[in-house]
Amino acid sequence: MSFTQHCNEIFNKAIDDYHVKDNIDTPIQNPYTHDSIENRLYLKCWIDTVQWHLEDLIRDPHIQPLDALTLKRRIDRSNQDRTDLVEQIDSYFRQYYSDVVPLPDATLNTESPAWAVDRLSILALKIYHMREQVNREDATPEHKQRCQDKLNVLLEQQVDLSTAIDQLLDDIKNGHKYMKVYRQMKMYNDPSTNPVLYKNKKA
Repeated sequence: MSFTQHCNEIFNKAIDDYHVKDNIDTPIQNPYTHDSIENRLYLKCWIDTVQWHLEDLIRDPHIQPLDALTLKRRIDRSNQDRTDLVEQIDSYFRQYYSDVVPLPDATLNTESPAWAVDRLSILALKIYHMREQVNREDATPEHKQRCQDKLNVLLEQQVDLSTAIDQLLDDIKNGHKYMKVYRQMKMYNDPSTNPVLYKNKKA
């Protein structure tokens, strides 16, 4: 089994587990050993899944302003958790390939493996929810067909992205590519770099 096949299995499990109750406040029951990459992948997709539904809720045209603000703050925290997890997954890859000596002509990829895996997790969510639309009993045949066409594209994209990630990992393993990870610098979450926060603190 390739790495991305393993990822997609874990992502599908996380998505299915969430939809048992389909509630943004459902406590996570991560079935994988805490320090394992499987645990991080499951948690990553669980966070993505909860955030998907938070994004749905905040778009309710009748939402109360205070409820929208609460959701927005929760989405901000979720984005930070998501970024932190991507960095943890990249740390796993750096450690896993730490003994590999890049070849003299090794090149750098446009994104790290973990950010590509991040896109794969989101893609699994798009596929799940587009398939829901295809199977909606109250939808018109035209709607279902439009969604089926989109689902076909998403499934093709999943194959292509999975192939690209596996090829990237093979290239890193064989020294043809090397990893260079830049830690995310979210300025708006930092009270020392967000002007609204540090000016209010002085006041």
